[in-house]
Amino acid sequence: MKNKKVTAIDVAKLAGVSQPTVSRVFSSEGQSVSAEKRKRVEEAAKLLGYQPNVFAQSLITNKTRIIGIVMTNLHNPFYPEVLSLFYEKLSKKGYHVLFISSASDSIEEQEIHQFIKYHVEAVIVTDALLTSSAAELFERQNTPVIYFNRYSRNSRNHAVICDNYNAAFQIGNYLVESGHRNICYISGPENTSTTEDRRKGFLDSLRKNKLKPTVIVNGNYDAEESYRVAKQVLLEHPTIDSLFCGNDISAFGAMKAVTDLGKRIPEDISVVGFDDIRMARWPLYNLTTWKQPMEEMVEETINIMLDHIGNKLDSPTTKLIPGELIVRNSVKNRSSVD
Repeated sequence: MKNKKVTAIDVAKLAGVSQPTVSRVFSSEGQSVSAEKRKRVEEAAKLLGYQPNVFAQSLITNKTRIIGIVMTNLHNPFYPEVLSLFYEKLSKKGYHVLFISSASDSIEEQEIHQFIKYHVEAVIVTDALLTSSAAELFERQNTPVIYFNRYSRNSRNHAVICDNYNAAFQIGNYLVESGHRNICYISGPENTSTTEDRRKGFLDSLRKNKLKPTVIVNGNYDAEESYRVAKQVLLEHPTIDSLFCGNDISAFGAMKAVTDLGKRIPEDISVVGFDDIRMARWPLYNLTTWKQPMEEMVEETINIMLDHIGNKLDSPTTKLIPGELIVRNSVKNRSSVD
């Protein structure tokens, strides 16, 4: 004989409260229930193994408490770390995550129909941009969109980004002040705000110091491609003394190219990355890099989302959040040799 499914009525009986009180405890109205009653309900629910029916609640409140997240580059450890943080922090606020892995950097309308089907309350887009048709679909549904670590000029959506321009500007200054004069920049894909801002910041820094990069190549934010282009560049430009890579994954590929050519890091070639993913701290890499304030960016994204859902925002907002340079052992101070 099958066990009877535990309901809110069962929890209410055990806790000595009404069924609507149980429903409020497990909804956005939970704070309206006294601490003493809420504790009794939570203890009864735990004892009975009760799990609230999210979809039944959504019919009552007209809120699904589901947030859509779109991501493309799961090969870069930065984004799985970001996804984990979003899941953790949204769960604590009583939200559920509906995740979609997009096949390209441009999210088409057909890819996000699942979000519409489940009536998500907001959508967070990380390393991609919405096509005009996808953006219009969300607008028609009055679904707020928040870009994370990327933005689109003239967009009507919110955005939370690391201050990529200032970060790359400071990295350029750091390399020059450390005595580097022949710098190669291994960039990322063209036509993304992340790449454009980092490139502009880095070039402006060198220009301020009356320098030009020895060469700029596209590593596509990919370890294998960065390995290939770094190896080619180092063979064609033997005077290069440093590599600034658009992200840590690119830096790992470039470091492999340096050592495969029989050169030493940092004695012969200095390497700087961007992101400060966990692997950057490994003794194998000990990578000097720019730390993106991941946790602060995730929290700010959620705050903007909640403000929009709560009708506290009248227009799109963009938040620039600074990071910091993390100095490890992949850069040599060559200033005394200059």
